[in-house]
Amino acid sequence: MSALSLEQASTILDDNFARWVKALGIRVEAIAVDGKATLRIPFSEELCRVGGVMCGQSLVSGADTAMVLALAGAMGGLKPCTTVDITINFMRAVTKADALLEAKVMRLGRTLAFVTCEIREAGSDKPAAFATGTYALL
Repeated sequence: MSALSLEQASTILDDNFARWVKALGIRVEAIAVDGKATLRIPFSEELCRVGGVMCGQSLVSGADTAMVLALAGAMGGLKPCTTVDITINFMRAVTKADALLEAKVMRLGRTLAFVTCEIREAGSDKPAAFATGTYALL
């Protein structure tokens, strides 16, 4: 199975995700055949609460998107799937900075996949949030 290029991963994002998800400005930074993907949500006041804190809804949506793209990387392309469960734990705020989302496929089965996503503020090595997702492969 060949790895997806950044261009292919970006096309998957552009062609398959809802307009409101794309309105977050999410960009694919890296994609790998081993089921890893790194995405970036650029800082925007429109995504923030008071004080320049990026809202949790943006981060959850970004994590879900990153996990689906990590799955696409592991499967050599986007295959039909749906989110069964997503859980996120917030540890610190992403404030007036881009959010980096690093997703990793933990297990890719025949009917279910299990994926994680660590979210950090750009320029920091401390996690701001950690998400887990379960995906049904259709």
